[in-house]
Amino acid sequence: MTNTPIRRSDITGLILAGGRGQRMGGRDKGLQPFAGRPLVEHAMARLRPQVGALLVSANRNRDAYEALGTDLVDGVISDEIQDFAGPLAGMLAGLRAACTDYVLTAPCDSPYLPDDLGERLCAALNAMPEADMPGTPDNPRPLAAYAATAQGPHPVFALVHRSLADDLAATLAAGEHRVRAWLARHKAVQVNFGDERPFYNVNTLDDLLTDSPRAP
Repeated sequence: MTNTPIRRSDITGLILAGGRGQRMGGRDKGLQPFAGRPLVEHAMARLRPQVGALLVSANRNRDAYEALGTDLVDGVISDEIQDFAGPLAGMLAGLRAACTDYVLTAPCDSPYLPDDLGERLCAALNAMPEADMPGTPDNPRPLAAYAATAQGPHPVFALVHRSLADDLAATLAAGEHRVRAWLARHKAVQVNFGDERPFYNVNTLDDLLTDSPRAP
């Protein structure tokens, strides 16, 4: 079976903003001010043009995320699993909520995320030869791809087919919370990006006070 190309309208963007914010003293990281606006807004503004719809995964302050406006976000969702179970739990919530075949994920603390993230991950899946396709009969292309640079993998920057939701739920129930390990089980395609700067993440209160490195 030949796959049709993945289109922007086939993708729901998902900003992962449901963490504990431990390195920020327990603050809700996505809502912290950075360069004049909440950190999550930077990620949303860069991801929104790449997708057909955009969701935010948040486990607290839901009203504050919803107040960011429908021009940026189409909905705010929370983890099915309680007690801040990590990015895989946010990804599961996104896969369950999406009305599209694919979900494109990115963390809320990456204000300079690549503006061609979706395009390049889609291209990698579209280009896979049939002999290497570990998908399903109805969708023979690989079911996931994620970003990497020379400095290492960035598995939370991922494009995932929503058919993996049940497997992800079972994985979490079994106690596995490592994003890269789960993606590896599905032979996710690693896509190399040449520049580390777009994957810069804001982790601490001190990081909020700097605007370096600047967006590429």
